[in-house]
Amino acid sequence: MGSFPGKPTPGMEGTFSSRSAYRRYVGKKLLFMVFLLFLVVFLSGFIITIGPLDISVLEVYRILLDRFIPGYFATDSLPVQIVWNIRFPRIVGGLLAGFGLGVCGCVMQAVLKNPMASPFTLGISAGAHFGVAVAAVLGVGIISGPYLLVGNAFLFAMLCSLFIISLSSLRGASSETLILAGIAVNYLFSALSSLFQYFATDEQLRIMVSWGMGDLSAFSWRNFPLMFGLFAVCLPFIYLKAGDLNIMTAGDESAKSLGVDANRVRIFSMLLASLLVATIVCFTGTIAFIGLVAPHMARMVIGSNHRYLFPASGILGALILISADALGMNIIRPTIIPTGIASSLLGVPFFMYLILKRKRKEFW
Repeated sequence: MGSFPGKPTPGMEGTFSSRSAYRRYVGKKLLFMVFLLFLVVFLSGFIITIGPLDISVLEVYRILLDRFIPGYFATDSLPVQIVWNIRFPRIVGGLLAGFGLGVCGCVMQAVLKNPMASPFTLGISAGAHFGVAVAAVLGVGIISGPYLLVGNAFLFAMLCSLFIISLSSLRGASSETLILAGIAVNYLFSALSSLFQYFATDEQLRIMVSWGMGDLSAFSWRNFPLMFGLFAVCLPFIYLKAGDLNIMTAGDESAKSLGVDANRVRIFSMLLASLLVATIVCFTGTIAFIGLVAPHMARMVIGSNHRYLFPASGILGALILISADALGMNIIRPTIIPTGIASSLLGVPFFMYLILKRKRKEFW
């Protein structure tokens, strides 16, 4: 006997219930990310108003709108120059760097299946710092002129990344081996950088120390096209691998049975993430903890689905970095604490809280 029209057949109630539950599940994740985006916009507008010259939030948005609608606000006034040429580039640099470090940290943790993986713990930042030391003390670099430090930082950051990637392509190289190799590389280049500092002059030492502390003040509109272009190329490809990384959490053999080449995905994802990290650190210096803390914070709320975890980690990374930078600029005014120091001071309590908060013994 057929079922009556409009009457659900047996089993359909469970299907509808599952679909409804899944929609609510996804909706909560999207709502959380929308809330984070709103918080980033609000906090960015508020941070721009903080400084020696008081500028209201309304005036800040009028100045920014004037760039797109000329004549809306006088472009030759002092607030315009401060907002557009000093404060706003710093905010944009912080958003890009924080987002990139958050996503790259999430990628490295997923690829290596280790909660301690990050651009800092894998030695990429230490390699970039050594490149700056070589350029500052010896004056040797792949690019001469004003981009001498930037070019060397990028080169040595990529060399460290390629070393880790080459290890990951070897059979039998576990995630613990890669993390230990990254820590060894970190110590090696930190020791070499300290050796260069020992023989450096006062001016060379100032360059190395200030770069090693990390600072968003070095970011300007001149650097924006290059960084944004790399983000526009790398991030979509990283996101396309989110589904494969979800499958790889079950193990390489299970992934292979489902048609996913785990080794190829691992190398491809690490290469893109390393390229982004190298670009970020060569312009901002060493900024620790963002790539380590942001993915864990996002994972506590979003879960382990990388389709949602990647953007959430990036937004949280941007939020943490601009907050840390604002704290460093204003907590003991007029002295400015470098961004890398402020991010570590803000990131350590968060990380300790996450360690104490988690109930499971394993992250994966």
